Amino acid sequence: MKILTAENVSYAYKTKYQTVYALREVSCTFETGKLYAIVGRSGSGKSTLLSMLSGMAMPDQGKIIVQGEELTAKKLPKHRRDNISVIYQAFNLFPQLTVLENVTFPMEIVRRERDGYTEKARTLLESVGIKENQFRKLPAQLSGGEQQRVAIARSLGSPGKIMLADEPTGNLDTENGKIVLDILKDLSYKKGYCVIIVTHDMDIAAKSDAVYHMQDGRLERG
Repeated sequence: MKILTAENVSYAYKTKYQTVYALREVSCTFETGKLYAIVGRSGSGKSTLLSMLSGMAMPDQGKIIVQGEELTAKKLPKHRRDNISVIYQAFNLFPQLTVLENVTFPMEIVRRERDGYTEKARTLLESVGIKENQFRKLPAQLSGGEQQRVAIARSLGSPGKIMLADEPTGNLDTENGKIVLDILKDLSYKKGYCVIIVTHDMDIAAKSDAVYHMQDGRLERG
């Protein structure tokens, strides 16, 4: 099922002295239950496109459509809260919080439910292979692969079915990178997520259902 679309999206970074066109009439469509890769060199526009899809910014031209509705500036906060999960290369865990607290904290902030945060967080952590004896550890006490799995568990606290992953294996060794990719594939194929991975790793691209190539702000489907 089609869940996310970009139609003729353009975006430019403007300063007093120059205008840099990051996206040039980009169009793409994403469906639930599929794994996508967006590949390209640094500076090609991949991260800017991710910002548009995640609702962190609005395009200068064109539109983003989510579940059949055009995304407007007023809808951005709700889109980020209800539709989108994001994981990052650098994990972005709170260093002073335990593993369990890192997962419960966003749920407590949004207050989707009156209680049950801890039990839900435990279930999410176990679903990505984090054991109970690790729940009270700090992120610095975990390996890179374990930290990324905690970050994935945290993102699953969102009700949305669109997961955006910005270089999710970039800081990991081969074995942990494979584990993380397998988790993302399971989310797509078994739980119906639309998983979009921005990556330099062509092995990830080869294992995706569809690949988009970004160059100089233009996007082509491979």
